Amino acid sequence: MGCGKTTAAKLIAELGYERLDSDGIVRSQILTSEPVIHALRQRYGEPILDPQGAVDRARLASIIFSQTNELEWLERLLHPALFAYWRNAFASSPGRSWIVEVPLLFEKGLENWFDFTLCVTSTPEQQFARLEKRGITRAQAESRISKQLPLARKSDLADFVLGNDGALWFLKDQVSHFAEKLSLRTRSEAFLEKRTLPQPVNE
Repeated sequence: MGCGKTTAAKLIAELGYERLDSDGIVRSQILTSEPVIHALRQRYGEPILDPQGAVDRARLASIIFSQTNELEWLERLLHPALFAYWRNAFASSPGRSWIVEVPLLFEKGLENWFDFTLCVTSTPEQQFARLEKRGITRAQAESRISKQLPLARKSDLADFVLGNDGALWFLKDQVSHFAEKLSLRTRSEAFLEKRTLPQPVNE
């Protein structure tokens, strides 16, 4: 959160990958669906909706990030729809290469959905500065980040790591290097898959 995963994902998408933003899908597709709105109204009452009848995301966030059981309930409501969206997207374009932003990838054990994982890191100072620009106070940021794995642990678990403490050009250079490395790895794996193994010698 606040490390720049969306910026990195957009840069990777410019190299030809199809990008899925999980948070964006939840906001634009899932939280706007009638079954989800109905479930939220049933649990939290009419105040969870704004005057136009849409989900008040700020109010919802204040509830779920202050109560662990409410966060777990919301994830049980939203995640099946999100996973179904992923499946449909992948099935619709089976030949495409995808870059998928997943905020709680390791926390929810979702890494096995994907061929590899990429973690974007940043210093706490940079994180909080970026989040404050998005209208998230330091207290709110600390509360939300506390529910995630430590960044160092995510870096250990990821297949690739990008550091996003510098200028945009520095991140672009890393993305370019990452894409080149991934391309070489993919070509190597393809070679190994197509390689004809030597036949046993008959004595």
